[in-house]
Order: sequence, then structure tokens, then C-alpha cells
Amino acid sequence: MAKVLSVFNKIHSLRERYYKASTGKEALIKLVSEAEIAEQVYNSNAIENSTLTLEETEKILLQIDLDRFISEREIFEAKNLARVVSYIEKRAKEQELTLDVILSLHKMLISNIRDDVAGRFRASGEYVRVGSHIAPKPEEVAGRLEKMLAEYHASSQENIIKRIAGLHLAFEYTHPFVDGNGRIGRVINNYLLIREGYAPINIKFIDRKKYYDAFKEFDTKSKTEIMEEIVAKSLTNSYHKRLAYLEGKKIITLAEYAKENKLSHSNLINKATRQTIEAFLEKEIWKIGV
Repeated sequence: MAKVLSVFNKIHSLRERYYKASTGKEALIKLVSEAEIAEQVYNSNAIENSTLTLEETEKILLQIDLDRFISEREIFEAKNLARVVSYIEKRAKEQELTLDVILSLHKMLISNIRDDVAGRFRASGEYVRVGSHIAPKPEEVAGRLEKMLAEYHASSQENIIKRIAGLHLAFEYTHPFVDGNGRIGRVINNYLLIREGYAPINIKFIDRKKYYDAFKEFDTKSKTEIMEEIVAKSLTNSYHKRLAYLEGKKIITLAEYAKENKLSHSNLINKATRQTIEAFLEKEIWKIGV
């Protein structure tokens, strides 16, 4: 508990710095958000076994021809998710998250991929399995999601790390859709973070194993500690990146920083991974503002 509180206090401090640094810099904030859409899309789709690289994802979003054959599904997965990520930047500030909003986001995500299931929860007889976890029966979906949202709002006195981690695990445990559960779950995280005045997070593909360990921990022990760690590190990473730009720092790679300061690159990478230094991942490369 003390560790989570310490991390939350750190995030609170970063958030305050962000608010001060962002005054009058709306255009720069927008540029940073737009620039990371491809990374959001790449990581979220890669977690779901998409074969697209970050570079290929960027090309698809820029409508540039690729050097290899890509299935129509993967192309729509990239374009649709990019549209959803852009959409929630504004939508989250305007409307509370409800089941109807979740359904509309899902329809946007799955259109042209699985139109037969887009924008609706699992119907009677539609069961889904993730690894060894069989999701609750379809008839329980709406009730479980209503409870999930009610518990999230009732815990407003709790820190945001615990609230987002708990909600995300409850959503994925329910697995309300036939397809697109992981992507929508991560979109919902950011919908709520943006709505509550926090920076959006980008759960990275390189953290996929730990991410799935978090679901296992929740399924077997009803604990949320691993997911709390993932959310906390993703949030600090997001603030470190934004502050480097907003505070006008010179942004260099961690490798360059290590060389300039005669430090161990591998040691710096370990610190960056733990987020004990103000480094951040951008386009799969560790960077830092100096």
C-alpha cells in the first residue's frame, strides 16, 4: 500500500508540473497527442497478435503503400483504432462513460471487421475464452459492467492507479464482446483518465507478458497489484514524455545520454524501465529530456 501511495504522490507531482508547463501550449499538446496515435495503435494491436510493425502502422495511417501483403482485417484494425483514439480525446471531456458510450466505441472499432458483432455485447450462446479463463455467460455482461462503473465512481476517494487497474481487470474478466475486448478495454482506460484530467497511457507490447500476468493474478488471487504497477509506470512514462516537450528540454536518446555522462547504458535502461528516472519510450526507443 505504501509503495502504491508513493507512486501516486509522484504522479500527482508530475501532473501538477504538467498543468503549469501546459499553460498556453495547447497547440504543442495537440501535436504530441497526434504524434503518438500510431504508437497507441501499434502497441494495442500488437498485444492482440497483430503482425504490423510500428512503421507499417504509421504508413497505413498515412495511406502509404506497404512493402508486403497485409490482410484487410489488419488494415481496418489500425485505421479503426486510430479513429477511436482520436475520437475519445474530445468525447471523454464531454460525456460520462456509460454502457451506450462503450457500445458506440466498439461499433467504431469493429466496423468492417465483424459487422455482425459490432456495437453489441455477447448474445445468448456466445461464449469466449482467453487462455484458461472462460468469460461469464452473456446474460451477466450488462449487469457486471454496470457494477464495474458503479464501483469505479464510488471509489473516487481512492487513487487513480488503483481505480483504473481495478476497472480494467473487471472489464477484461467480463470480456463483454465477441471480438475487440482488449483494445476497447485499453481505450476505456484512457477515456476515464482523460475525463479526470490525467494524461492517457500507452500499455506497451514489450510489457505484454507482465500484462497477461496481471490478468492471471486477478483470476487466481483476486489481486490487482501487477496491473497497478503497469498503470503507474505507463502514466509516469506519459508524463515524462509530455514534460520533456512542454518544458522545452533537449530530447536525446538514453544511449546518447549515457555516452555524454559516462554512465552505464544498461543501468540507465533498468532505471528507465522502473521509471526511477525521467526517461520515456518514444517509437520503441528510450529517450530523456535534458
